[in-house]
Amino acid sequence: MSSDYKGYLKQLEDFLHEYLVKKAPAIPPNIKNAIVKFAPWATLVIFIITLPIVLAVFGLGAFFAPFSFLGGVTAGTNYILTIVLSGIQLVLEGMAIPGLFQKSRGAWNLVYYSALVGAVQNIATFNLGGLVIGTLLSLYILFQVREHYK
Repeated sequence: MSSDYKGYLKQLEDFLHEYLVKKAPAIPPNIKNAIVKFAPWATLVIFIITLPIVLAVFGLGAFFAPFSFLGGVTAGTNYILTIVLSGIQLVLEGMAIPGLFQKSRGAWNLVYYSALVGAVQNIATFNLGGLVIGTLLSLYILFQVREHYK
């Protein structure tokens, strides 16, 4: 079962590499280097600034979760999915920060998985704008700088 899951992720990664690196226009090398150099710092600063807010939202979210279903099953389900999947993304990105400074491939994988979780969230909540613009742009940049992570 685990090997099937990893095989599907590898196939998806190969597919995305084909279309986001080989067939898409390349980001200039100096911009790639700047992204690799400054992205860990930007991620760390944003993580530190937003952590208290996110923790407050999760606390209030847990309190208001039962009330979210007053707007209907769809609204309640979307609310719960958003809270849970956002939490997963936050943990993955937080775990990736130390490795991003070291340019490790494992850290790149964590950010990649976080982007995939974001795509699932956008699909589950029918946020097509976030899916097309946010996820596609994130994956494009991520795959353009992948060669810098070993």
